Amino acid sequence: MSEDTTLSSDGAPRRALDRLADVVIAVAAIALFGLVVVQGWQVFARYVINDSPSWTEPVTLLLLSIAMSLGAAAGVHTNRHFGFFLLQDHMRPAIRRLVDLVVPLIVLSIGAVLAWWGAVLLLDGLHIKAAGARLPQSINYLPLSIGGALMALFSLDRFIGALRAAPAGEGR
Repeated sequence: MSEDTTLSSDGAPRRALDRLADVVIAVAAIALFGLVVVQGWQVFARYVINDSPSWTEPVTLLLLSIAMSLGAAAGVHTNRHFGFFLLQDHMRPAIRRLVDLVVPLIVLSIGAVLAWWGAVLLLDGLHIKAAGARLPQSINYLPLSIGGALMALFSLDRFIGALRAAPAGEGR
């Protein structure tokens, strides 16, 4: 993995982002557990009591969206997202520094697009009811929008950390 380029570990903003990331991971884990419970109930209700509930599919999709979106945001915070870290480790220091500055900006842009268009799609479908559940049809875009905003926030932290890092050749 690439070296940690976040804000210093003793700063209040850093601690706040760490706590936020912990909450995000906990919510994603709870969503995964809820997904297992809902699907377990679906199987039991369908095959044991022969009365398949209609609400399980929309709730499962919502829980899956929560786990995926928040898990992706937490991956940005911990720098455990997809990347070409081996390639970056073999770059010259000046190029590596440039990559350390550009990558968080790309992730920030992607997160901002996800947040914006997720919110637009959420608001666009709030008046349409989901089949089988008392939820708006567009509720699955809420976690996408929140996850995108968190990705943008966490990647902004990475960008600031990369800016504060020692320039290539100094302190390495």
